[in-house]
Amino acid sequence: MRYLDLYHTGELLQRVKVAYGRLRRCDLCPHLCGVDRMAGETGICRAGFKPRIASATLHRGEEPPVSGSRGSGTIFLSGCSLACRFCQNFPISQLDNGEELTPPALAGRMLRLQGQKVHNINFVTPTHYLPQILAALWLAVGKGFNLPIVWNSSGYEEVHALELLDGIVDIYLPDMKYGDDATALAFSSAPGYPEANRAAVGEMLRQVGHLETDDDGVAQKGLIIRHLVLPEGAAGSSEILPWIARNLGVETHVSLMKQYFPAHLASGMPELNRKLTDGEYALAVEALEAAGLENGWVQE
Repeated sequence: MRYLDLYHTGELLQRVKVAYGRLRRCDLCPHLCGVDRMAGETGICRAGFKPRIASATLHRGEEPPVSGSRGSGTIFLSGCSLACRFCQNFPISQLDNGEELTPPALAGRMLRLQGQKVHNINFVTPTHYLPQILAALWLAVGKGFNLPIVWNSSGYEEVHALELLDGIVDIYLPDMKYGDDATALAFSSAPGYPEANRAAVGEMLRQVGHLETDDDGVAQKGLIIRHLVLPEGAAGSSEILPWIARNLGVETHVSLMKQYFPAHLASGMPELNRKLTDGEYALAVEALEAAGLENGWVQE
């Protein structure tokens, strides 16, 4: 793993220090709250100084190269920088269910999952705990940790924060949720989502390139983009998918997701208060094919 070299040169520890420094006026995500999390203040994501996790477990339900044959070691972080009205994981992301840990305890969870022979450690909704994750990684490496790192995020990221992960994250698994600002604001309270998201995935591609797998088809490094299709084309699939092809390349792996249903607060929004239809998903598949994006996954 590339981060092993950074550990031995001292660069990983330096990244930890720089990342924690950003918590004094937190600017880890595009909200740029500016709160002093080192002093216990919280911003939009509600995250404090210590990391909070909902679970750390073997998971077989990710994309095939991530789950592989032995599963992905998923660590679900509590809280989120988004407030998606339809979030299917809202008890974790919006209600902050979970357990507060220290970085050494988080490192212990990583090592325990490695002992279960998972293919990777998969941090889910990690952006607001970037410094604490880096600290846990530094501690875990000192005890023999050596698995690929997956950054499984909403895609609402700041490039300057992602730069701290260069050479550390092996596999980026971001969402591309919305094609326009108004929808991002109405559905997820995420001002400027499309611009921030597109800059972020561009940085992710720069760092890790397109997906590379081993002889067994298990991801070793690279980018996989997730796009959840919403009712009435609200996610902007017909815009996002061609953008990926034009700006990231037709070889980009895209996971086109069909599993939308009205969870959390969606019942209060008429445009979101129903399941996705087969016809709506078929239109998104047509947009994927028209863009020439042949790598990835569609759902039956």
